[in-house]
Amino acid sequence: MKFVRTPIVLALALALGACAVGPDYRRPAVAVPTKFKELDGWTQAQPAAEASKGDWWTVFHDPLLDELEPMVVVSNQTVRQDYANYEEALAEVRVARASLFPSIGVTGSATRERSSTGSSSSSLSASNFSVSRRNVNNSASLEGSVSWAPDLWGQVRRTVEENAASAQASQATLANATLSEQVTLATAVIDLRITDANIDLLTKTVENYKEYLRVVSDQAQAGTEPPSDLITAKTQLESAQSSLIALGVSRAQYEHAIAVLVGKNPEDLDISHSTSMPVLPSIPVGVPSTLLQRRPDIAVAEREMAAQNAAIGVAVSAYYPTISLSAAAGFSASPLAGLLNIGNYVWSLGADVSQTLFDGGERSGKVAAAKAAYDAAVANYRGTVLTAFEGVDNDLAGLRILGEQAKVLDAEVKDATRGAQIALDEYQAGTVDYTTVATAQTTLLSAQETALGVEQTRLVDAVSLIGDLGGGWSADALCDPRHAKCEAPASGNSGASAPAASAPASSNASAERSPLHASR
Repeated sequence: MKFVRTPIVLALALALGACAVGPDYRRPAVAVPTKFKELDGWTQAQPAAEASKGDWWTVFHDPLLDELEPMVVVSNQTVRQDYANYEEALAEVRVARASLFPSIGVTGSATRERSSTGSSSSSLSASNFSVSRRNVNNSASLEGSVSWAPDLWGQVRRTVEENAASAQASQATLANATLSEQVTLATAVIDLRITDANIDLLTKTVENYKEYLRVVSDQAQAGTEPPSDLITAKTQLESAQSSLIALGVSRAQYEHAIAVLVGKNPEDLDISHSTSMPVLPSIPVGVPSTLLQRRPDIAVAEREMAAQNAAIGVAVSAYYPTISLSAAAGFSASPLAGLLNIGNYVWSLGADVSQTLFDGGERSGKVAAAKAAYDAAVANYRGTVLTAFEGVDNDLAGLRILGEQAKVLDAEVKDATRGAQIALDEYQAGTVDYTTVATAQTTLLSAQETALGVEQTRLVDAVSLIGDLGGGWSADALCDPRHAKCEAPASGNSGASAPAASAPASSNASAERSPLHASR
């Protein structure tokens, strides 16, 4: 038995002391600014300031958003597809990890055969014939076997590392898809709310224009106003009515888009008209380096980079010999009686070593291809980070500039309202014609529609900013399939409701504890 154990112990020692060939992964450095360019005009918030964590859409205080957003995680088909991809990636990790362990099997067989053992002669009725004696024999065998290919050069470990990183990338892709669909849904709800507000505005405008038309008609019948004023008033009313009808198309399209985003048929979702508007929130903004932890798309790019780094080790391991060990032990007996007796005990040990001596450059080509793929992943990672910074600064710039524009538009709407009323009073006094009134009313409607458009853009920019900041997602939510039980979240939950990550070691932790938000 000592002879049997010695090769196994030696193989275990070699495996435990083996190294994994190829480069160990280290996250490449990226240039991270100390602050966002568009933070001028923004002030530090208190540490307990309202933050977009978890169910981030609640900061808009819109009941429709609160009702529909949780449905994205469960029913959105894009999210469900990425959820299935994540489950597949977890399964691939288990498949790769299985190669680290021996394969143990058992085989058994049984045979029953009839064979001839000789012949004898006899005489019957003066005729000679030969009779063969035949025996029935039973035989059986029972054997257990073990086979193992020690991972001396780390090929299996690098494969597990590659698949684990790919699984984490799939998990982050799931979170990114969830956040993206949630942002799209919030944008569609905002568009629907603005459309309802425009419908209310035009409905009120149509009522006003009807009243103006009645006044002009009365004066035209009295002969105090020319027919041209009557035509102008009618045209003004019909134009407003046409615009009001056209808004029905936009509203229907937004409603249908919302239904699809929550996994419903358009016929199954009816959203009633609402006069309420989402509230423009104050959104804390941490230091730029927190984006490296809070953006799921950055996590995707970083994990893909780690997977490509491990793939280099897999390619390099092809230069080293492959060693496999096998052992078998059991019982074999014929006849069957006494199968499990020590005298019928059999065993075998085996080892196999293979090494490629010449492959025409195949292995070097695979290593070069793996290194090139890693370089491409690094470029993609750094590009994703730069794009993330660009998106946040664009959102901050939009909120800042549009905030200033909104103040001017508020004053413009007030002045236009006053101007329209003055024009109407002067018309009724007979000092101006109706063209002056129509012009003032058109100016007022244009100012009101522009103000609604700016409010819409500000709300969308706020949603976009939350999305660009990673929502409530955190890279800390990624589990490592190599070291812990890592299962797909129930019902397609991507982890988008995880707490926001704290600043990484390279960032200013104190600044993260006191996030920045709009002072407006």
